[in-house]
Amino acid sequence: MDFDYTEEQQLLADSVRKYLASHYDFEARKKTIASSDGFSAGAWSTFAEMGLTAIPFAPEDGGFGGGAVDLMASMEAFGDALVVEPLLDNIALAGRLVARTGGASQKGAVLAGLIDGSRKLAFASLEPGRRYELEPMATTATASGGGWTLDGQKLVVIGAPLADTLVVSARTGQGSSLFLVDRNAPGVSLNTYRTVDGQRAADVTFQSVKLDADALLGSDGAALPAIEEAVDFATALLCCDAVGAMKSANDATLEYLKTRKQFGTPIGSFQALQHRMVDMFIACEFSRSMAVLAACRVDAAATSTDAATRAESRRAVSQSMVHIADAARLISQESVQLHGGMGMSEEMKVSHTFRRLTVLAQRFGDADHHLARLATLS
Repeated sequence: MDFDYTEEQQLLADSVRKYLASHYDFEARKKTIASSDGFSAGAWSTFAEMGLTAIPFAPEDGGFGGGAVDLMASMEAFGDALVVEPLLDNIALAGRLVARTGGASQKGAVLAGLIDGSRKLAFASLEPGRRYELEPMATTATASGGGWTLDGQKLVVIGAPLADTLVVSARTGQGSSLFLVDRNAPGVSLNTYRTVDGQRAADVTFQSVKLDADALLGSDGAALPAIEEAVDFATALLCCDAVGAMKSANDATLEYLKTRKQFGTPIGSFQALQHRMVDMFIACEFSRSMAVLAACRVDAAATSTDAATRAESRRAVSQSMVHIADAARLISQESVQLHGGMGMSEEMKVSHTFRRLTVLAQRFGDADHHLARLATLS
């Protein structure tokens, strides 16, 4: 099997890396995080101009018809630069759910703005006391006067403070459903905060929010398979982001070992530290292989109706996350340790990479969650 990127994929990744190196260095990132929005409008516009917001959508929706494999190298670059703009949440979660469940008018109204960068989305799914569970229970939508009334609460909605539209999962009388909700609609309130890795998120409360009938995405009660598929797609891309962050941590640590001296000699010459660096390198390369596997499998499942292909995709995603969660812990902890006390300081990028990897390893389920999932898929 050929694991090389196509010319188009490599050119896009090179363009992304070049832009991030010149306009999104560590100091620029710190300024973005410290700003009131925690978001760079200029960076977001550039990502849209590069076509990143269009890649995974069908040509009839204004996209390029690509998949996870087409985004792998770019997501690695995002992980390397620790980009905080929620591209994954916009295109792989909320946008993908609209594309795969919405009607023509809904897709036309939402996806065009997402693709050109003028509209931002967020997917509100997690509920109190239901860690990693995708089926909504506490958030409900009740048919009312030809429309819907939405009540409930969603936690840790990444990108919600920046979003124009929320894609919200809720339970109706028929089961799991999805709704388009204006972030500023009456009855919607946000408790906003910054996550440990610098992203903006919110806990969102819905209190008697009135929705029109056309707020429902797809069929009433039929949303759970689409939610599961979108989360698997996003998890595959998350693995690629983690690989980029791991490589960044490895490169910074290796450079430090080459320059830091003790007893007049670089500490990288000490065999015990060399062995630890080798373990970090192997963990990163193995993670890259698992990320490639996950991306290939979710792309195959996206165009297949075969149950076995979809089951294999779910297994590959969970297998990848189990390994990458372990590798993220190893590399993040070792990189900080090998830097010494300064590895935890705000001034060192490696400390921010540590936080990024800590969050990524738990975002869509930690190793224990995915091991349990694998047991049910065996």
